[in-house]
Amino acid sequence: MSISDTTPRTFQVHPTDTPTTGADLEALLAAPKFGSVFTDHMARISWSQDAGWHDHRVEKYGPLQLDPATAVLHYAQEIFEGLKAYRHDDGSVWTFRPWANGERLQRSARRLALPELSVEDFLGSIQALVRTDLDWVPSGEETSLYLRPFMYASEPFLGVRASLEAEYLVIASPVGSYFAGGVRPVSIWVAEDYHRAGPGGTGNAKCGGNYAASLLPQQEAYAKGCEQVCFLDGATNTLLEELGGMNVFLVRADGTVVTPRLTGTILEGVTRSSILTLLSEQGHAIEERDIPLTELLAGLADGSIAEVFACGTAAVVTPIGRLAGAGFDQTVGDGGAGTTTMSIRRQLTDIQYGRAADPHGWMHRLV
Repeated sequence: MSISDTTPRTFQVHPTDTPTTGADLEALLAAPKFGSVFTDHMARISWSQDAGWHDHRVEKYGPLQLDPATAVLHYAQEIFEGLKAYRHDDGSVWTFRPWANGERLQRSARRLALPELSVEDFLGSIQALVRTDLDWVPSGEETSLYLRPFMYASEPFLGVRASLEAEYLVIASPVGSYFAGGVRPVSIWVAEDYHRAGPGGTGNAKCGGNYAASLLPQQEAYAKGCEQVCFLDGATNTLLEELGGMNVFLVRADGTVVTPRLTGTILEGVTRSSILTLLSEQGHAIEERDIPLTELLAGLADGSIAEVFACGTAAVVTPIGRLAGAGFDQTVGDGGAGTTTMSIRRQLTDIQYGRAADPHGWMHRLV
């Protein structure tokens, strides 16, 4: 799917009276840290049951004013997305498969009983913000402008029902490489006492509650000397699902790639989908199926599983070098980043940064 010929709705731009320029902007872009510095503006659209989506605008970045009874504060009716804007060598700025994020935002909205934003307005909001804050898009190896669209129930109301008002916003943060000092394998703790989601829940929606559920297990992973946590399924507590914010892949010694099937409890990652396409084109056999933890541990022990990696927008592809849990602690392969892992990471980032051809039409020009 492509929406490159779509004309987005016009966004009214209300420029900030305190723009960041010159040396101040250069300093902020010199070594950007993920999610810590934000651009001068934010895109915004309001919704009400009576008026629908209205007031498409770009305005000064700043605090939100919320009534203490605002529905999102009490009932967690909130969703979000994550994607990046990449500056290519010729100065143009592109994003990666934004329509897929827009469609996923719609699915998340449906599950959380929020209004569905059109893909055209989703793309229009991103384009309007990036064009307004164009100087904030960094250039250089693996730098980008991270875009965070989100929607929340904004009606001041105490009562368990869907909100009759909502706000949609996009904020942006310049970021550097996810891996300071180069890509390196991470250690994973497999949580057996906690679950990210259960059958019929919100596991396949990108909502804050899913991530809140992962924070305590993540803290425990840190305490165990690991950087990330991997969850098992809530129904049987035996099957791999995903990390706190990334999908997971296994690479067998014969080149077969295995990843947990989408059962409604796993987020449908845009990066995951793209990697499956690229791996299939490289000739890898692909299996999307249930993966028992016992199968993974046995495969690591006998060498039949050679690589494990995770993927998501922020890190793109993350090699996994160690897998630990209650009663086990195993190295993946030789503990380093695997050949297939690094090859697919390089192929995907080369497309995103314009260093390689884009045969699938995944890239969309913003500026």
